[in-house]
Amino acid sequence: MGRLLLVSLPATGAVIYRCKHCDTHLAYATDIISRMFRCKHGKAYLLDKMVNVNDGERDERMMTTGMHTVCDIFCVACGSIVGWKYLAAVDKSQRYKVGKFLLDRAEALAAVVGAATATATASSGDEEDDNHQQPSDEDSD
Repeated sequence: MGRLLLVSLPATGAVIYRCKHCDTHLAYATDIISRMFRCKHGKAYLLDKMVNVNDGERDERMMTTGMHTVCDIFCVACGSIVGWKYLAAVDKSQRYKVGKFLLDRAEALAAVVGAATATATASSGDEEDDNHQQPSDEDSD
């Protein structure tokens, strides 16, 4: 087996999402496009970019917003499924998701890492999400 190369996100004082199983950095909170998504475990975030993930096999899934081609994404360090990546969408109105990532909040932890603080748990902004019930994507499983 080869050497595992991990991307460590620089400590900028911003919230960083990490794998809950191994603490590997996954994404900055500033890369969140929408907090209004859901998956089979609950809340999920649509992100513009993520690091330290491997793509799984291509899969066609029927979701609440229509048919999508996706692939599960796995943490490179521990192999846990942390969400999925959108590869294609049948409906033209849903094509903005193509190339974006869905992070399952049940598989991630939020932390502020900066010069002033070593590591502190941060609010994920979920409080504002509870007040809004809009259509969202769900895994059909």
